[in-house]
Amino acid sequence: MTDQTRLTAFVHGHVQGVGFRWWTRSQALALGLTGSATNLDDGRVCVVAEGPEDRCQELLTRLKEKPSHHNRVGKVSTVIDQWGEPRGLEGFVER
Repeated sequence: MTDQTRLTAFVHGHVQGVGFRWWTRSQALALGLTGSATNLDDGRVCVVAEGPEDRCQELLTRLKEKPSHHNRVGKVSTVIDQWGEPRGLEGFVER
């Protein structure tokens, strides 16, 4: 079994008001991850995902890809990622 981890990704770019959180939720659920996608006051989206490390890494890859991949909406300029211990989140919510 793959080790469980927690990914926190701060997504910069044109990512609010364009369906980006919905897209992120759909990708996370398809990968079997739990967590959230939250709009921040400064225009970023904070994505928290917990689950197997390889699946969190795949979500991070998808977050960094150009919008045409996976029919993603919005435009990502930078993604800052942090890794830590999972906290036992359930479900995946948009905030």
